[in-house]
Amino acid sequence: MTDGTRRKIVVSTLAEAEFFAAGGFDDIIYGKPVIPSQIPRCKKLQERCTQFHLLFENEESFYSLERTPLENKKWTVFLEVDIGGCRTGVPWDSERVIELARLASQAQNVEFKGIYSHSAVAYTKTSETALRGQAKLDTQRVMGVCDRIRQAGIAVDSVGLGDTPSCSVIDDSMANLTEVHPGNYVFYDTQQCGTGSCTMDDIAVRVATRVISHKPEINQIVTDSGFVSLSHDGLSSNLPNGIAVFQDHPELRLQRVTQEHGCVSVKSGDIDCRAYPLDSMLFIYPYHACATAANHPVFYVHSGDKVLGTWKPVKGW
Repeated sequence: MTDGTRRKIVVSTLAEAEFFAAGGFDDIIYGKPVIPSQIPRCKKLQERCTQFHLLFENEESFYSLERTPLENKKWTVFLEVDIGGCRTGVPWDSERVIELARLASQAQNVEFKGIYSHSAVAYTKTSETALRGQAKLDTQRVMGVCDRIRQAGIAVDSVGLGDTPSCSVIDDSMANLTEVHPGNYVFYDTQQCGTGSCTMDDIAVRVATRVISHKPEINQIVTDSGFVSLSHDGLSSNLPNGIAVFQDHPELRLQRVTQEHGCVSVKSGDIDCRAYPLDSMLFIYPYHACATAANHPVFYVHSGDKVLGTWKPVKGW
């Protein structure tokens, strides 16, 4: 996804940033608002990387950066803008976007790069048409913020929008952005399929699980994949196929999970336990690939039945 380079990635934890920096990546955005207690750790990353960028959304964190100068370089920052997701970032239609952009542009130890936004709203959509409409609205809001900042006499070099659904169904207006950040684009999952971002054939990740118990008296089998393997993400959603989908077994439904157990039944009728022998393996498309992947110490990379290698993520991923 980086076109053969080790540049221009976004991470969601400092542990990820340190992992990739150790692997030679040197143009990294930390994709959450920096807070004062993280600045010493960020300073080490700044000194290690050619480019290590931070997001900010308030004066307190910004002044903490100003009070911590770097040797022979400046901090580089993006103003995070909330375009409707109601998570982090400055509200897109507030006057504070101008105030904070001006603060960053006038600082001695900081270089203002531009604005960055993530559209959580896209995850509420359920069709490609709805996603394209949301992508267009998100782009209009981001570019509108950019225009307002520029009209105030402040340069904006970069305008970024990051979310997998919008970036999967690209609206033509997104050509006005300088960069997009589709975090889950390389894997996809059943959540993305539900939004219209992809089809089931596009999902490139599975969780392998084994049948450990037959419970015909309550019409279920039990697997060794609970929320430690799959994550809790999606449990509160009323999804037609449950929180996970079984590869090659559309009749199965994951009814509930505990720490290490998955209780599985059929969508209708009585389960035939003989069709799922003890110790046999099933493969699950996870609801949220990012959350699921964070729970595993080793990933197996394979093509068909051939394992190409393994990869161990960093602790604290």
